[in-house]
Amino acid sequence: MSFTTRELFGGAITAMAPENLVDASDLRQVPDTQEVLLYPDSSASIIVEILQRVDATEDDPAIRYHFDSLAYDNSAQSTGVDAVVIIPNTRDDNTPPAIRLTGVQTVPKFNLATPDQVRILMALFRVEDKHVDLVVTFNAPVVSQDDGALSEDGWAAMQLHFDAFIRSLRIVDFGLFV
Repeated sequence: MSFTTRELFGGAITAMAPENLVDASDLRQVPDTQEVLLYPDSSASIIVEILQRVDATEDDPAIRYHFDSLAYDNSAQSTGVDAVVIIPNTRDDNTPPAIRLTGVQTVPKFNLATPDQVRILMALFRVEDKHVDLVVTFNAPVVSQDDGALSEDGWAAMQLHFDAFIRSLRIVDFGLFV
């Protein structure tokens, strides 16, 4: 799979991503505080969202807050967090380190009796001086009622895509967070 540098929020943020991703704003309305990229061959997606900084002084509770908020928004029937780790920024720029969470949510869709199982890969970049939490979420259905589930190989690839995305994510223009 070929990767390309994606310009997000008009180029204020860049990250490496598969080049075949579809920009959801070409298909539907997307809020100004979000960038949504869709995988063309599954129900998997990437959401980059600018949020108000949550009042948590430690990294683990901050990312768990965002994970729980996503679960609430998705009406998740159950959730689980597998791991939370910090990925340091090894580049010579001011992008904060990523706080990485892996987890799962059981999400009902389209009023179907059997809910989808969605693996969640989430990264939190805390831009302290701008009072912003930049949240990157990869939604990867592994059990889906609409044939959008990822295979085991698809899930493995998604993890590699996520790792490349968050390790390459660069905030180019902090003026975005005014």
